[in-house]
Amino acid sequence: MSLARHFHQMAYNNAWANHRLLSACAKLQPGEFEAARSGFFPSLRATLNHNLTVDWFYIDALERELRGAAPNPDCYQFFAQDEPCQSLEQLSQEQRQSDRRLLAYCAQLMDSELERLVTIDRPGRQQQDTRSRLLAHLLQHQIHHRGQAHCMLSSSSVKPPQLDEFFCAGEAHLRAAEFAELGFTEAMIWD
Repeated sequence: MSLARHFHQMAYNNAWANHRLLSACAKLQPGEFEAARSGFFPSLRATLNHNLTVDWFYIDALERELRGAAPNPDCYQFFAQDEPCQSLEQLSQEQRQSDRRLLAYCAQLMDSELERLVTIDRPGRQQQDTRSRLLAHLLQHQIHHRGQAHCMLSSSSVKPPQLDEFFCAGEAHLRAAEFAELGFTEAMIWD
């Protein structure tokens, strides 16, 4: 299997895991989503907003490079608010859109172009990384903070959802309902 194909499959995994985690959050009691919790960020809302804003930051850079556009001179606009989404409904909608953008980006990837450089304007310097490094970073970032949110759910009224039932063929039935909600099929991802 090609590395480009693997990134596309990981983007599907990312969208599915976000969907499953945010669906669990939708079952929280009033006040639990924004309640103070132990973690790198002080609440589920803050943690999941951080994941979203970092998605916006990196997906913007990847899409700009793909279009041949200059780096975003105002890329830190995505961090202007620590929590741009105050409600779980808004956050879920924005995360779904972000996940769809990442899926579309990964769908066009080819192995021969994974080492193209993506430039991000940082204060006083330009960061240049390959597409493959930025995608690996972005996906790992999501996994890292989803894990923190998963742990935070342990101290809530909602049981944390299983987030590792994506890759094994024998677990397809465990993700079938969410795949239907997302419009995914096993064949789209694995064939």
